[in-house]
Amino acid sequence: MTSLRISHQSRAIVVASSLLCSALSLGSSAAPDPTYRSTVEEVRLTFVATDEHNRILDALKPGDFAVIDDELVIRKFRSFTRSDESKLDITVLVDSSESVVSHFRQEITDVLRLMADSKSIAEDNVSVISFGGTRSTIICSGNCRKSSPVQQLFALSPQGATPFFDAVVFAANQVSERRDPLVRPVMILFSDGADTVSRNSAADAVQAAIESNAQVYAVDLNKPGFLSKGSLTLQSIADATGGRYFTIGEGAIKVLGDVLEDLHAAYVVTYQLPGRDIGFHPVRILPTHNLNLRFRCRHGYYQRMVN
Repeated sequence: MTSLRISHQSRAIVVASSLLCSALSLGSSAAPDPTYRSTVEEVRLTFVATDEHNRILDALKPGDFAVIDDELVIRKFRSFTRSDESKLDITVLVDSSESVVSHFRQEITDVLRLMADSKSIAEDNVSVISFGGTRSTIICSGNCRKSSPVQQLFALSPQGATPFFDAVVFAANQVSERRDPLVRPVMILFSDGADTVSRNSAADAVQAAIESNAQVYAVDLNKPGFLSKGSLTLQSIADATGGRYFTIGEGAIKVLGDVLEDLHAAYVVTYQLPGRDIGFHPVRILPTHNLNLRFRCRHGYYQRMVN
């Protein structure tokens, strides 16, 4: 298709539904080979589109874009609507290692307080997790406005080691356990991206984040202007999940404001599952007419067969 081009500065958020499968028993005394049947036939994508000036589009039409799923061009959609930003599941993941938390206590506090004051976020849809030493700690889950997470978070003793990759996997698993196809999962991650003790790898962390369907907004706690290996790790996780990358120097108000802007501007499109292949399915969203449109999109979704 010559009218489709890849936008390297894409700006869409992709939230793909998981494929649930079940084995059928044939009822004989001998154990037969299992037969599998797909129970979910639809992919659900949530995304945001902007023009060449990075302005959010409020009047997007289904004919303005196409979905590329495993190189298959999809133009026929089952549904196309605006997202309901009130149905959110927000997890704030905070690096509490000794080298980080003491320097950025105020900035992290500001974001948590702004979230508590925001009328755009339901009070029972926010969780806070900290990580440091060798483990992750759930500060609050679904009741953070009533439990003073700021005081609890900074009452913890700062730990020297940083299990960054383990923490992302832990938070992603928590999100997956609460999965609801009608609720949009979001992770806001405060860290310098450095890891000193994790059992999981960077690839494990990215995969877990993608499988949770959460978009990750990464706030880099490294010194502004210094692009470290940890900074690149944060950028890769945000990009792979359709989220965004910020530096702490941008300030709490801008960080949370940009996150909420994304949540308010999203569209949701659904289409029939294009195939039965198990594994990772890469996804892109591309313009069909106006090649200046930009989309940020999740890199793909996992389709699994479960016995």
